[in-house]
Amino acid sequence: MPESPSSPPLRVVHVVTGGFSGATQVAVDLCADQPADRTLLVLRRRRGDVSTRVTKLRQLGLNVALVAQWPHWLTVWQLWRLLRRWRADVLLAHGFSDHLWARYAGLLAGVPHLVHVEHNVRERYGWWRRWQSLWLARHTDAIVGVSESVRQALIRLGHPAHRCVAIPNGIDLHRWATDGPPWHNRPAAIIMAARFARQKDHFTLIRAAHRLRERGTPMHVYLAGGGSQRWRRRAEALIDELRLREWVHVLGPVTDLPQRYHAARYCVLSSHYEGLPLSLVEGMAAGCCPIGSDVEGIRDVIVDGQSGRLFRAGDAEALADALQELERDPQRAAQLAETARHDALSRFHLDLMKQRYQILLSWLVRHGPIDLTAADGAPPELRPAGASTRTAD
Repeated sequence: MPESPSSPPLRVVHVVTGGFSGATQVAVDLCADQPADRTLLVLRRRRGDVSTRVTKLRQLGLNVALVAQWPHWLTVWQLWRLLRRWRADVLLAHGFSDHLWARYAGLLAGVPHLVHVEHNVRERYGWWRRWQSLWLARHTDAIVGVSESVRQALIRLGHPAHRCVAIPNGIDLHRWATDGPPWHNRPAAIIMAARFARQKDHFTLIRAAHRLRERGTPMHVYLAGGGSQRWRRRAEALIDELRLREWVHVLGPVTDLPQRYHAARYCVLSSHYEGLPLSLVEGMAAGCCPIGSDVEGIRDVIVDGQSGRLFRAGDAEALADALQELERDPQRAAQLAETARHDALSRFHLDLMKQRYQILLSWLVRHGPIDLTAADGAPPELRPAGASTRTAD
């Protein structure tokens, strides 16, 4: 839904963690190719030096500002100053707990339209943070979950269902959908691209690799990603304990991930929970057969037996079984990989994600807050399947 020619261009601000997580990447993607005088990306500082990454973003033409991480009053004050100076029309507050401080600042600065974007099905909502989020929801025009699972999680927490919509994350097909070698010509290898963290549960994949070796069908496993040094050291300690250095390779952050996917048959994500896992979608687009834990977020991406395989979270034996079964039936595995690639290209591409956010912002400016209970209260492109259209009392 394009902007009206008679309307002034929107001034949009995105606030997100400066930790360069998946939420940060989504915000960066939404700012890319937008006029720098109308789109501002605000990063909330995290530990470590991010100056190199910020410089690269600015070199790409993005307008980037940084605010304090702590204390929270300072975060809100610095955001308030930026928003007042910028005279923003819409504020998109991404991720926990950044969406709290950003919306407080937006209210104080008088930003006309506030949008809360949730990126995971589980966040650290104690009673106080939950109360704050629900209070802020009264002043928020739309609450976006990056998958239907995240939308449902928001509703379970008490956020108003009539304000909650799902806009799935998307990937840049120009980078990920390049043709790689046919599935049958790839090594029988596994790649898991995920930051080292408790949520991602690298241990289950490492133990599955141990099971495969014990069964006489070992496979090389490649672990790509940064994250917590503490969790990386724990993963490496388990690799040493199980004597898997020959088979499990810790790569750390890599810049050639598409090529890494092209050198593997399987992409695995063994997380305890997800929002919408872009790394899994990227592996699917690159032609890998995806295998993921049977949890919210991952179920939004993989249909078990049709576009990949699901296994019980934390069950290394079940993951090893799935890998072994697919290796014994390469025709089925190749078909799953092909269906997964088609799904990734048709359902999770970046242009579709951007289009849906543009539809949302245009709607808010023209019509006001989302209301899924009203027949004319939300754009049809953003209505969930089966959403009620009764008129609100």
